[in-house]
Amino acid sequence: MTVSESMAGSPLPKLPLVTMFRLGLFQMGLGIMSLLTLGVLNRVLIDELAVLPWVAATAIAMYQFVSPFKVWCGQLSDSQRLWGYHRTGYVWLGALGFTILSFIALQVVWQLGLSLQNNGWGALTIFWSIVLGAVFAAYGVTLSLSSTPFAALLVDVSDEDNRSKLVGIVWSMLMVGIVVGAIVSSRLLNTPEICGPALLNADALLVKKTVDIAQLQRGINPVFIIMPAIVVFLAWLATVGVEKKYSRFGDRSGGREDEITLGQALKVLTASRQTAIFFGFLLLLTLSLFMQDAVLEPYGGEVFNLCISETTQLNAFFGMGTLLGIGSTGFFVVPRLGKQRTTSLGCALAALCFSLLILAGFQQNVTLLKSGLLFFGLASGMITAGATSLMLDLTAVETAGTFIGAWGLAQSISRGLATVAGGTVLNIGKALFANAVLAYGLVFALQALGLILSIFLLNKVNVREFQDNAKTAIATVMAGDLDG
Repeated sequence: MTVSESMAGSPLPKLPLVTMFRLGLFQMGLGIMSLLTLGVLNRVLIDELAVLPWVAATAIAMYQFVSPFKVWCGQLSDSQRLWGYHRTGYVWLGALGFTILSFIALQVVWQLGLSLQNNGWGALTIFWSIVLGAVFAAYGVTLSLSSTPFAALLVDVSDEDNRSKLVGIVWSMLMVGIVVGAIVSSRLLNTPEICGPALLNADALLVKKTVDIAQLQRGINPVFIIMPAIVVFLAWLATVGVEKKYSRFGDRSGGREDEITLGQALKVLTASRQTAIFFGFLLLLTLSLFMQDAVLEPYGGEVFNLCISETTQLNAFFGMGTLLGIGSTGFFVVPRLGKQRTTSLGCALAALCFSLLILAGFQQNVTLLKSGLLFFGLASGMITAGATSLMLDLTAVETAGTFIGAWGLAQSISRGLATVAGGTVLNIGKALFANAVLAYGLVFALQALGLILSIFLLNKVNVREFQDNAKTAIATVMAGDLDG
């Protein structure tokens, strides 16, 4: 018996507003984890431990490069139930996995830092760098196992008339997670022992200063215990009981969901050229939006002399701006401009915001930096609301998990490339320019260029063409299956 068949004989209830906000708690948890990995860990590796930016960025980005697992995880949740559910069981299992692995990653970071201080870039340091990349790869697999079925669940429990509202609420909660995580982590990290001169050890023989890693550990380890524990609880609270009561998956698949194989789902996925166009758009858009992930906290530390707790707070300004952008876009902008024009406008505005970040560096103006991040968040919110709603329109509900996996694959590959590219371009910038602002500015300028180019790809997307092709492909695949 499928989940939706438990409601046989009566129409499934509409998803209430309170449940939409409850589902958003999962995304809130992902926001917190994003802050810990791309915010705290990245900053500690590059600034405090002096790991080469491209090495730190590449190791962390490994969790994005295992993203082909997203397609498999999505199809697995389409075809196989775990603990009686198509989506919920995978969400819980994955959440437990990636939170545990985040703490393991931190412990590897300490070993990498100690080896670098004691041995330089010798075999042992390279070994710990590889181990860190492997841990982040495992982190990415468990994250895919959780986040892809969750995104498919959003399709399962919603209809066309309330899907945009659900998207706006759930993705707004992602930003709430970043803001809350930034505030809480900042408070936990706001101790004089892990900021400035108190953190440094003088080496009398080499006449150089190194970070006291043991002291840094005492300040940061508790954060990676408390925050991930909260995330696991949020994942459970967000999804418990939702699939059983509201999922339309069984009805939409005609009771045949166990029979749609990965091969069949991929045929549906590749039936329309629009799939390739939108995949390419997501790649370029995400790459352009997130190159600063690898350099923002180091930018605050190196150019503005901010402490770890202060650079962590920078995420709060970006998060608040994005939260405002998503909320206002869903209610006021998308209904007037449409999803594609809204996304295009957001891309243009985000490109302009990078000039503010560069200008703030030249003026050493922290207030302007925070303002630039706030406006960049607003523009990113417009992009998120428009592009995510468009993404769900470009999803065949009969194979929702596979399609969500494909869109997640595009985003994850580009997020991984963005992290590596940010660190690599920063390395190149530092080799080219003596001025640190110019080095970081090179990253921001390339992001602006990519956002402008993504607008041209977006203009080629046609939702109606996609939907017509998908319906034909699904009918063909299922007819072929019935014919034997």
